[in-house]
Amino acid sequence: MQRFLIIQTAFLGDVILMTPVISELNRIYPDSKIDVVVRKGNESLLAQNSKINKVFIWDKKSKKYSSLYSTIKNIRQYKYDEVITLQRYTNAGLMTYFTKAKNKVGFDRNSLSWIYHIKVPHSLLEGSHEVERNLRTISHHGAEKRIRPELFPSVEDYQKVKPYQQERYFCAAPASVWETKKLPIKKWVELIQQLISMGNVYLLGGPEDKTLCDEIIAQTSSLKVQNLCGKLSLLQSAALMKEATMNFVNDSGPLHIASAMNAPTRAFFCSTIPKFGFGPLADDSKVIEVKEKLECRPCTYHGRKKCPLQHYKCGNMLDVSLNNLDL
Repeated sequence: MQRFLIIQTAFLGDVILMTPVISELNRIYPDSKIDVVVRKGNESLLAQNSKINKVFIWDKKSKKYSSLYSTIKNIRQYKYDEVITLQRYTNAGLMTYFTKAKNKVGFDRNSLSWIYHIKVPHSLLEGSHEVERNLRTISHHGAEKRIRPELFPSVEDYQKVKPYQQERYFCAAPASVWETKKLPIKKWVELIQQLISMGNVYLLGGPEDKTLCDEIIAQTSSLKVQNLCGKLSLLQSAALMKEATMNFVNDSGPLHIASAMNAPTRAFFCSTIPKFGFGPLADDSKVIEVKEKLECRPCTYHGRKKCPLQHYKCGNMLDVSLNNLDL
């Protein structure tokens, strides 16, 4: 029986884009045990995934180094046939280094990549989707080149969101960790004012996103818009997005939730571009970006706290008319 460990301690979306690796290892080795390491807060995404044996949690935010030590100590209790490290930063490399693994696989971008038995090239500029790049780490096992991510809301999760599904509805996730990945508030208001004639609009996000969504609602002045930030878990949000008429997201975590649920998606790309490999994967999906060529775009790989040129044309010039959204 094969035993694998997958390390992905980055953000929410990165964990979702890890799930095809889990799926493929399970397909190829149905009797294997697959363990994963994620940062605290993302473990709930993997609930109900029967393909996972054990989840190790690294408290990266409040107890970074003591928790790192504990995590390494815990994973060293097991002898893995292979460790697959998808996170490209040093701490993930350290976890890999201290495992008792026969085989270590990871991306060449990690500063400790010299420890890997198999080193896989990683570039945001070569045009592949991140799912494809992740699956290359297990290509030596015969993995498919691209499959869709997956999440598994429970029956209780679907029951929780059922009251919101009595009428036609849309979901919108206006927030992002990075300001230059956010569609501007005025554009969200413009979009929502078009949608409310067709159904209810639910704004999704964590508790920290409530203020932003309250500001959007205040400018729409409609009872058909509800702020659900902090009221739903990640998997409950996924369940709600699955049956929505359409989901509107930034280049951020909710985009990948929609992909994992194969939910209809319109993804707004402001300062970043789909070529980096983080676009939507749902059957009914479309990227919305400025049509004009901006010399300043993309200004960075991951987004910025503010537009360095102060004009934010990549967001302010986006066309959110229903015709452009193919609605």
